[in-house]
Amino acid sequence: MLCSNTLPHRDHTCCLQKGVALIHRDIELSGEGTGFGVPVLRYLGTDYFSSSSTMQTSRSGDSTIAAKKFVLDVVLERSFRGAKPENKMTQNLVRHLEQLYQMHGNWTWLKLKKSLLKALGVQTSFVRVRPVGTVPIVYRLERSRIKVKADFSSLRRNGLERIFLLNEQASSHFRKYHDSDGTVLFDEKIGPWENVHADWASFSTSTDDVGFRLWNVKDAVMRRGREFLRDTFDWTGLDYEISPEKTSFEYDIEIMGDGGN
Repeated sequence: MLCSNTLPHRDHTCCLQKGVALIHRDIELSGEGTGFGVPVLRYLGTDYFSSSSTMQTSRSGDSTIAAKKFVLDVVLERSFRGAKPENKMTQNLVRHLEQLYQMHGNWTWLKLKKSLLKALGVQTSFVRVRPVGTVPIVYRLERSRIKVKADFSSLRRNGLERIFLLNEQASSHFRKYHDSDGTVLFDEKIGPWENVHADWASFSTSTDDVGFRLWNVKDAVMRRGREFLRDTFDWTGLDYEISPEKTSFEYDIEIMGDGGN
């Protein structure tokens, strides 16, 4: 499933444009994940997301071709009890807490992070800003494979530090990680973010009914990540970090199990 608007609307990402969401036995499986093939740009330390887009679709044999142009026009803003963060001590505490969570990356630290942020009155929201650019992405949707091609050629290079392509679905469904090095992890053992050095990596349901696989691509860093906390976090994914000098990027996603039927 790929929409021209911000569907599906889920929790923290309800206002963001999405990529391809998996559907299995009539159940949509993206959770609060962004879907497959969603760009994020980092300019001067600030990450820009997309809340608007245009899209066209066509057919080519047995494949559907979807061309979606993402407008990078929102940023994540943190506020303390309704006010913008000006208390340096509170800012440093929140930053330290996030660093500890990234280091330890387990369910206990995720709960602690949520509890402390709530106690401090810290809230996060996506705020509309002046767009920093557009990223056209073409998806070729086949029976058991999605081919993604992103075009970065029109981006302003001054201040551009990183390009990310997100590939996320619901962690409540995709609880098992497996890669070509033989690593197998379940649930909280997967952690929030870690580099993947294996040739390929995959996420699947615990019974392997449906899953998705991505490959390491030259000149990019692939990372695995997963967060699940009921009514708060529900995403898992394999994301790419790409050099700001790149003008295009292509990769494949294999849909495994019943999801490829």
